[in-house]
Amino acid sequence: YVDPVLFKCPKKLLVSSTMVSYSKVALVSLLAPVTTLLAYEDTCAPFPDIYADGTELCEVMWSGAFEVVDDESAGYTMWFFDHENNPNDAITRTLFGEEKTVDTCHLDYYHKDTPSAEGDGMTECHPWKNNACCNKTTVPSVTALNENYGDGYEWDRCGPMSQACERFFVMEACLYECEPAAGLFRKYNDSQKDEEGFNKWQMSKMPIKKSFCNAWYDACRADYFCDKGDYFSCQEYYKKNLKENEEEKLQEKETKDKEPYLIAILVASALAIVGTLVSLCLVWKEKQGTPYFKAPGGVRGVSA
Repeated sequence: YVDPVLFKCPKKLLVSSTMVSYSKVALVSLLAPVTTLLAYEDTCAPFPDIYADGTELCEVMWSGAFEVVDDESAGYTMWFFDHENNPNDAITRTLFGEEKTVDTCHLDYYHKDTPSAEGDGMTECHPWKNNACCNKTTVPSVTALNENYGDGYEWDRCGPMSQACERFFVMEACLYECEPAAGLFRKYNDSQKDEEGFNKWQMSKMPIKKSFCNAWYDACRADYFCDKGDYFSCQEYYKKNLKENEEEKLQEKETKDKEPYLIAILVASALAIVGTLVSLCLVWKEKQGTPYFKAPGGVRGVSA
């Protein structure tokens, strides 16, 4: 680096030199890595900040799949322990008539066509092992239940949940996958195939005991969930932010790939500008009659 002050050059040239220094700082700043925010769930919030009570939790989280009822005799439960006596069968008879039996799995995603026994090999959703619309290979573990439907649908996307809270998500997942009566509340029946949004997997207004939903709410008071409130909105939000994060990563990578070339251009430009300033300074001093390089015997020249 050549300091123009050495030559006692005009202030205009000194200003130009300062601008070169500032330009270098600015360009280096532009090359600094961009910090990418990967927290796609930046709206995570405690359950009480999202849902007012257990009723709102059960009805909102799955976009109306469930309807909470005060009458315990008219509401299904998401869990039980007597493998020989599914209490939901009695609820079905109460709601649809004493002769009602469910011999078809009306939901269609990972579900079977008809309910059947899975045996002792079904451990995670064991209450339904004697009569289930799920295959035990679909529900082998908590992890499988959590990840069955892909990125953005996990219940723990806001971080690990307490065991008490997570168990209720497991119960709901088992009910959806395995309970034969769940298909009685399919949102669309086969006669609605021409309707927009038609599908065979979505449920609507399955009656659920209020006591169960209140217990769920109490278990999750200290846990976090996406504050969009329902799975589908949260998943859309996840996809949108994931795409933005991927674009930011790509942009950052492209910037890093270009960095060596930009630095080379910066250095070459700086050297060219400094060289030009030095040349201008030498010319200016020459015109002033005080050339920097003098004949032998001069003050700054090379002595004879």
